Amino acid sequence: MKISPYIESLIEKACKLNKTIVLPEGEDVRVLQAAHEAAERHLAKLIILGCPEEINAYFDKQGWAMDGIETLDPARSPKLQDYAKLLYELRKEKGMTEEEAAKTVLIPNYFGTLMIKAGDADGMVSGANHSTADTVRPALQIIKSSRKDRIVSALFIMAAQNGRIYYLSDCAININPTAKELVDIALSTAESAMQFGDKPQIAMLSYSTYGSGKGEGADKVREATALAKEALKAPEYAAMDIKLDGELQADAALDVAVGQKKAPSSEVAGNANVLIFPNIEAGNIGYKLLQRLGGAEMYGPLLQGLNAPINDLSRGCFAEDIVGVIAITVLQTQKKGC
Repeated sequence: MKISPYIESLIEKACKLNKTIVLPEGEDVRVLQAAHEAAERHLAKLIILGCPEEINAYFDKQGWAMDGIETLDPARSPKLQDYAKLLYELRKEKGMTEEEAAKTVLIPNYFGTLMIKAGDADGMVSGANHSTADTVRPALQIIKSSRKDRIVSALFIMAAQNGRIYYLSDCAININPTAKELVDIALSTAESAMQFGDKPQIAMLSYSTYGSGKGEGADKVREATALAKEALKAPEYAAMDIKLDGELQADAALDVAVGQKKAPSSEVAGNANVLIFPNIEAGNIGYKLLQRLGGAEMYGPLLQGLNAPINDLSRGCFAEDIVGVIAITVLQTQKKGC
């Protein structure tokens, strides 16, 4: 299995953390291949949800050991009733009945998410056979936001062909965030960058640089930038080396020469590694262009702002992509700034 240099660097860090990751799609060969590779590298302890007999038979056929891998059928789990009760207690105020909880807990993504809530796992990777909504919904209902004053958002990590790593958000969840929500996204993405060992240099992106363009969109980003700079004065960020500026056009954010010309006083212009998009339309189009035309490696959407890491896969992913997201999920278990 060919693993990119960037993911190799993450695996080296993740191996030291001894975490447990749930893979709820044991029916998918790509997931089984990724689980084998991850276990061989001691990346994490893995729990694969599905039919144990079928999973074990596949591993036997390949001549692979099951060291570091547990298989589990939710319907036969001794903790099924405990998880159903937990789900009911969490959702009864939203109208869920005990009967509905007993049925819902059997859905692998719900079962895996409840394992995390119960402390039986540290994170989950899903999406090879499920939509983003199928992965995100249980996470929002059960794990919930780590801060009531901040929205959950979606991050893409980009390994560019020039060797640099970039953090792009929000490209998958929040359709048209307000100025305050853009601040939430920026701060969460800064914390994500620090989890992976990078110092955040945040560009609040727009079609305008320092007032060069007019319109509601530029005004929103300008307001978000002012709010974010004020938020970064809080004591919790005092020891963190976070730089943020905006509003900046993409070329001013990424190209040193352009940045010096358009925003000569900016500490971020030309050196940004965290790119905050004004809305999901810009973010989604932007990351796909970078991936398809720019040849960048993209990992995500990765959820940020939750109490525990749960991450989504593209349904067109390869086994090596899943290994990468497992490594990322392990590293997300660290506290911000680690």
